[in-house]
Amino acid sequence: MTISWLQAALLGLFACLSSMPGLGGTSFGNYTLGRPLIGGLVCGIILGDIKTGILVGAAMQVVYIALVTPGGTVSADVRAVSYIGIPLAMVALNSYGLSAATKEGAALATSFGTMVGTLGTVLFYGTATINLAWQHVEKGDYHKLYLVDMVLPWISHILCSFIPALIMCKLGADVVELIKTTLPMDGLAMKTLFTVGSLLPCVGIAILLKQIVTKAVDFIPFFFGFTLAASMGINLVAATVIAGMFALINYKLKMLQNQRVAAPAGDFDDEDEEDI
Repeated sequence: MTISWLQAALLGLFACLSSMPGLGGTSFGNYTLGRPLIGGLVCGIILGDIKTGILVGAAMQVVYIALVTPGGTVSADVRAVSYIGIPLAMVALNSYGLSAATKEGAALATSFGTMVGTLGTVLFYGTATINLAWQHVEKGDYHKLYLVDMVLPWISHILCSFIPALIMCKLGADVVELIKTTLPMDGLAMKTLFTVGSLLPCVGIAILLKQIVTKAVDFIPFFFGFTLAASMGINLVAATVIAGMFALINYKLKMLQNQRVAAPAGDFDDEDEEDI
Protein backbone atom coordinates (compact mmCIF):
# COMPACT_ATOMS: atom_id res chain seq x y z
CA MET A 1 0.00 0.00 0.00
CA THR A 2 1.28 3.44 -0.94
CA ILE A 3 0.02 6.93 -0.09
CA SER A 4 -0.09 9.50 -2.89
CA TRP A 5 0.39 13.22 -2.40
CA LEU A 6 -3.33 13.78 -2.98
CA GLN A 7 -4.28 11.23 -0.34
CA ALA A 8 -1.74 12.73 2.08
CA ALA A 9 -3.17 16.20 1.41
CA LEU A 10 -6.71 14.97 2.18
CA LEU A 11 -5.49 13.40 5.41
CA GLY A 12 -3.81 16.70 6.30
CA LEU A 13 -7.05 18.58 5.63
CA PHE A 14 -9.01 16.33 7.97
CA ALA A 15 -6.25 16.73 10.56
CA CYS A 16 -6.87 20.49 10.38
CA LEU A 17 -10.64 20.15 10.65
CA SER A 18 -10.40 17.85 13.67
CA SER A 19 -7.67 19.64 15.60
CA MET A 20 -8.52 21.32 18.88
CA PRO A 21 -10.22 23.77 19.24
CA GLY A 22 -11.21 22.47 15.84
CA LEU A 23 -11.71 24.28 12.57
CA GLY A 24 -14.63 21.92 12.04
CA GLY A 25 -16.09 23.02 15.37
CA THR A 26 -15.62 21.44 18.77
CA SER A 27 -18.50 18.96 18.46
CA PHE A 28 -18.16 18.05 14.76
CA GLY A 29 -14.40 18.52 14.50
CA ASN A 30 -12.62 17.54 17.70
CA TYR A 31 -15.19 15.23 19.26
CA THR A 32 -16.31 13.55 16.03
CA LEU A 33 -13.79 13.74 13.18
CA GLY A 34 -10.91 13.72 15.65
CA ARG A 35 -11.83 10.42 17.29
CA PRO A 36 -9.90 7.36 16.00
CA LEU A 37 -13.14 5.42 15.48
CA ILE A 38 -14.37 8.05 12.99
CA GLY A 39 -10.87 8.78 11.72
CA GLY A 40 -10.47 5.12 10.81
CA LEU A 41 -13.52 5.31 8.55
CA VAL A 42 -12.28 8.53 6.92
CA CYS A 43 -8.77 7.10 6.41
CA GLY A 44 -10.24 3.89 5.03
CA ILE A 45 -12.27 5.84 2.46
CA ILE A 46 -9.28 7.97 1.43
CA LEU A 47 -6.86 5.04 1.19
CA GLY A 48 -9.37 2.68 -0.41
CA ASP A 49 -9.54 0.07 2.37
CA ILE A 50 -12.54 0.87 4.55
CA LYS A 51 -12.54 -2.42 6.47
CA THR A 52 -8.92 -2.12 7.60
CA GLY A 53 -9.39 1.57 8.41
CA ILE A 54 -12.37 0.89 10.68
CA LEU A 55 -10.67 -2.03 12.44
CA VAL A 56 -7.49 -0.02 13.06
CA GLY A 57 -9.51 2.97 14.25
CA ALA A 58 -11.51 0.80 16.65
CA ALA A 59 -8.32 -0.72 18.08
CA MET A 60 -6.79 2.71 18.66
CA GLN A 61 -10.03 4.12 20.10
CA VAL A 62 -9.84 1.63 22.98
CA VAL A 63 -6.48 3.06 24.02
CA TYR A 64 -7.78 6.65 24.04
CA ILE A 65 -11.36 5.94 25.08
CA ALA A 66 -10.99 7.88 28.35
CA LEU A 67 -8.65 10.63 27.15
CA VAL A 68 -9.60 14.02 28.62
CA THR A 69 -8.00 17.46 28.31
CA PRO A 70 -8.25 19.11 31.76
CA GLY A 71 -7.34 22.76 31.44
CA GLY A 72 -6.11 22.19 27.89
CA THR A 73 -3.47 19.70 29.06
CA VAL A 74 -3.11 16.71 26.76
CA SER A 75 -1.06 13.55 27.18
CA ALA A 76 -1.62 12.51 23.56
CA ASP A 77 -3.08 14.17 20.48
CA VAL A 78 -5.83 12.02 18.97
CA ARG A 79 -5.82 14.19 15.85
CA ALA A 80 -2.34 12.89 15.09
CA VAL A 81 -3.42 9.37 16.06
CA SER A 82 -6.37 9.50 13.67
CA TYR A 83 -4.79 11.08 10.60
CA ILE A 84 -1.13 10.12 10.91
CA GLY A 85 -1.09 7.00 13.08
CA ILE A 86 -3.97 5.18 11.39
CA PRO A 87 -2.67 5.64 7.79
CA LEU A 88 0.84 4.54 8.79
CA ALA A 89 -0.57 1.58 10.72
CA MET A 90 -2.58 0.56 7.64
CA VAL A 91 0.57 0.73 5.54
CA ALA A 92 2.49 -1.30 8.14
CA LEU A 93 -0.20 -3.99 8.31
CA ASN A 94 -0.21 -4.26 4.53
CA SER A 95 3.57 -4.38 4.42
CA TYR A 96 3.85 -7.14 7.04
CA GLY A 97 0.91 -9.03 5.57
CA LEU A 98 -1.11 -8.87 8.78
CA SER A 99 -4.86 -8.51 9.15
CA ALA A 100 -6.20 -5.79 11.40
CA ALA A 101 -8.68 -8.32 12.80
CA THR A 102 -5.91 -10.45 14.35
CA LYS A 103 -4.29 -9.90 17.75
CA GLU A 104 -0.94 -9.19 16.13
CA GLY A 105 -2.50 -6.68 13.74
CA ALA A 106 -4.33 -4.83 16.52
CA ALA A 107 -1.17 -4.75 18.65
CA LEU A 108 0.89 -3.33 15.78
CA ALA A 109 -1.78 -0.71 15.06
CA THR A 110 -2.04 0.48 18.67
CA SER A 111 1.74 0.70 18.92
CA PHE A 112 1.91 2.98 15.89
CA GLY A 113 -0.95 5.08 17.20
CA THR A 114 0.65 5.55 20.61
CA MET A 115 3.99 6.61 19.14
CA VAL A 116 2.37 9.17 16.86
CA GLY A 117 -0.06 10.35 19.56
CA THR A 118 2.78 11.25 21.89
CA LEU A 119 4.55 13.09 19.08
CA GLY A 120 1.29 14.87 18.30
CA THR A 121 1.35 16.73 21.63
CA VAL A 122 4.16 18.85 20.19
CA LEU A 123 1.91 19.79 17.27
CA PHE A 124 -0.99 20.50 19.65
CA TYR A 125 0.99 22.94 21.79
CA GLY A 126 2.57 24.43 18.68
CA THR A 127 -0.91 25.27 17.35
CA ALA A 128 -1.96 26.80 20.67
CA THR A 129 1.22 28.87 20.91
CA ILE A 130 0.92 30.31 17.40
CA ASN A 131 -2.75 31.17 18.02
CA LEU A 132 -1.67 33.48 20.84
CA ALA A 133 -0.19 35.85 18.26
CA TRP A 134 -3.60 37.17 17.14
CA GLN A 135 -5.71 36.86 20.28
CA HIS A 136 -5.50 40.55 21.14
CA VAL A 137 -8.43 42.67 19.96
CA GLU A 138 -8.51 46.43 20.48
CA LYS A 139 -11.28 47.82 22.65
CA GLY A 140 -14.50 48.18 20.65
CA ASP A 141 -12.99 46.55 17.56
CA TYR A 142 -15.39 43.59 17.68
CA HIS A 143 -15.63 43.08 13.92
CA LYS A 144 -12.22 41.38 14.13
CA LEU A 145 -13.55 38.60 16.35
CA TYR A 146 -14.71 36.55 13.34
CA LEU A 147 -11.30 37.01 11.72
CA VAL A 148 -9.51 35.89 14.88
CA ASP A 149 -11.85 32.95 15.45
CA MET A 150 -12.38 31.54 11.96
CA VAL A 151 -9.71 32.86 9.56
CA LEU A 152 -6.35 33.41 11.23
CA PRO A 153 -6.27 30.00 12.99
CA TRP A 154 -5.94 28.37 9.55
CA ILE A 155 -2.35 29.64 9.53
CA SER A 156 -1.40 27.79 12.71
CA HIS A 157 -3.36 24.69 11.71
CA ILE A 158 -1.70 24.56 8.30
CA LEU A 159 1.72 24.85 9.94
CA CYS A 160 1.10 22.39 12.79
CA SER A 161 -1.55 20.05 11.35
CA PHE A 162 -1.71 20.04 7.56
CA ILE A 163 2.00 20.13 6.70
CA PRO A 164 3.13 17.55 9.34
CA ALA A 165 0.31 15.17 8.38
CA LEU A 166 1.07 15.64 4.67
CA ILE A 167 4.79 14.94 5.05
CA MET A 168 4.55 12.13 7.60
CA CYS A 169 1.82 10.27 5.72
CA LYS A 170 3.58 10.54 2.37
CA LEU A 171 7.14 9.87 3.50
CA GLY A 172 6.15 7.60 6.38
CA ALA A 173 5.23 4.81 4.00
CA ASP A 174 8.88 4.55 2.95
CA VAL A 175 9.91 4.52 6.62
CA VAL A 176 7.52 1.65 7.27
CA GLU A 177 9.17 -0.33 4.49
CA LEU A 178 12.56 0.42 6.07
CA ILE A 179 11.26 -0.80 9.43
CA LYS A 180 10.04 -3.99 7.80
CA THR A 181 13.50 -4.63 6.35
CA THR A 182 15.32 -3.76 9.56
CA LEU A 183 12.94 -5.42 12.02
CA PRO A 184 11.72 -8.84 10.83
CA MET A 185 8.51 -10.32 12.21
CA ASP A 186 10.29 -13.03 14.22
CA GLY A 187 12.82 -10.62 15.74
CA LEU A 188 12.97 -9.56 19.38
CA ALA A 189 12.05 -5.94 18.60
CA MET A 190 8.80 -6.84 16.81
CA LYS A 191 7.83 -9.40 19.45
CA THR A 192 8.34 -6.72 22.10
CA LEU A 193 6.27 -4.27 20.04
CA PHE A 194 3.42 -6.78 19.74
CA THR A 195 3.50 -7.48 23.48
CA VAL A 196 3.44 -3.82 24.47
CA GLY A 197 0.82 -3.03 21.87
CA SER A 198 -1.51 -5.75 23.15
CA LEU A 199 -1.32 -4.25 26.66
CA LEU A 200 -2.07 -0.66 25.63
CA PRO A 201 -5.89 -1.09 25.47
CA CYS A 202 -5.77 -2.06 29.15
CA VAL A 203 -4.52 1.44 29.93
CA GLY A 204 -7.48 3.11 28.23
CA ILE A 205 -9.98 0.75 29.86
CA ALA A 206 -8.40 1.23 33.31
CA ILE A 207 -8.61 5.02 32.99
CA LEU A 208 -12.23 4.75 31.90
CA LEU A 209 -13.12 2.51 34.86
CA LYS A 210 -11.44 4.93 37.25
CA GLN A 211 -13.74 7.68 35.97
CA ILE A 212 -17.08 5.84 35.88
CA VAL A 213 -16.92 3.21 38.63
CA THR A 214 -18.06 4.66 41.96
CA LYS A 215 -19.45 1.50 43.57
CA ALA A 216 -19.00 -2.24 43.16
CA VAL A 217 -22.27 -2.69 41.25
CA ASP A 218 -20.90 -0.50 38.43
CA PHE A 219 -18.62 -3.38 37.46
CA ILE A 220 -21.61 -5.54 36.42
CA PRO A 221 -22.23 -3.88 33.00
CA PHE A 222 -18.48 -3.90 32.39
CA PHE A 223 -18.10 -7.63 33.03
CA PHE A 224 -21.34 -8.33 31.14
CA GLY A 225 -19.89 -6.67 28.05
CA PHE A 226 -16.73 -8.75 28.20
CA THR A 227 -18.73 -11.95 28.73
CA LEU A 228 -20.99 -11.10 25.81
CA ALA A 229 -18.03 -10.35 23.53
CA ALA A 230 -16.20 -13.53 24.54
CA SER A 231 -19.22 -15.83 24.16
CA MET A 232 -20.29 -14.37 20.79
CA GLY A 233 -16.75 -14.06 19.42
CA ILE A 234 -17.38 -10.53 18.12
CA ASN A 235 -14.72 -7.97 17.21
CA LEU A 236 -14.37 -4.39 18.45
CA VAL A 237 -16.60 -2.89 15.76
CA ALA A 238 -19.50 -5.22 16.55
CA ALA A 239 -18.97 -4.65 20.28
CA THR A 240 -19.15 -0.90 19.69
CA VAL A 241 -22.48 -1.20 17.87
CA ILE A 242 -23.95 -3.41 20.64
CA ALA A 243 -22.65 -1.05 23.34
CA GLY A 244 -24.15 1.89 21.47
CA MET A 245 -27.56 0.18 21.47
CA PHE A 246 -27.40 -0.45 25.21
CA ALA A 247 -26.33 3.17 25.75
CA LEU A 248 -29.32 4.38 23.71
CA ILE A 249 -31.74 2.22 25.71
CA ASN A 250 -30.26 3.49 28.98
CA TYR A 251 -30.53 7.09 27.78
CA LYS A 252 -34.19 6.65 26.81
CA LEU A 253 -35.00 5.11 30.21
CA LYS A 254 -33.26 7.97 32.03
CA MET A 255 -35.20 10.56 30.02
CA LEU A 256 -38.53 8.84 30.76
CA GLN A 257 -37.64 8.66 34.43
CA ASN A 258 -36.80 12.36 34.54
CA GLN A 259 -40.07 13.25 32.80
CA ARG A 260 -42.13 11.25 35.29
CA VAL A 261 -40.36 12.88 38.23
CA ALA A 262 -40.71 16.40 36.81
CA ALA A 263 -44.40 16.20 35.78
CA PRO A 264 -45.97 15.65 39.27
CA ALA A 265 -43.76 18.34 40.75
CA GLY A 266 -44.98 20.83 38.15
CA ASP A 267 -48.65 19.95 38.72
CA PHE A 268 -48.23 20.28 42.47
CA ASP A 269 -46.75 23.75 42.15
CA ASP A 270 -49.59 24.93 39.90
CA GLU A 271 -52.25 23.69 42.32
CA ASP A 272 -50.52 25.41 45.22
CA GLU A 273 -50.50 28.69 43.34
CA GLU A 274 -54.23 28.37 42.53
CA ASP A 275 -55.09 27.66 46.18
CA ILE A 276 -53.14 30.73 47.29
